[in-house]
Amino acid sequence: MDGSDGLNPDQISPLAWRLLRVAAGYEQRAVEREVDGLMQAHISMLESGNRSLSQSRRRTLFELYSADLTDEQVRVIVTHF
Repeated sequence: MDGSDGLNPDQISPLAWRLLRVAAGYEQRAVEREVDGLMQAHISMLESGNRSLSQSRRRTLFELYSADLTDEQVRVIVTHF
């Protein structure tokens, strides 16, 4: 999924970010290893709603998680959570 079907990473809720990560099979530390310069603490803050990441970081995470999920899975998580 490339995000071209109308889903906007800037509008994903903290809970949906967490569910996308878990559904894609990533632990927070694994994301840290996959994305240069991104720390586990950044993921925690994004998922708790305490702080947002830059637009480019959110796009990178969205692409990472979406690569391991179907379009329908992503759409359902983002829409309902």
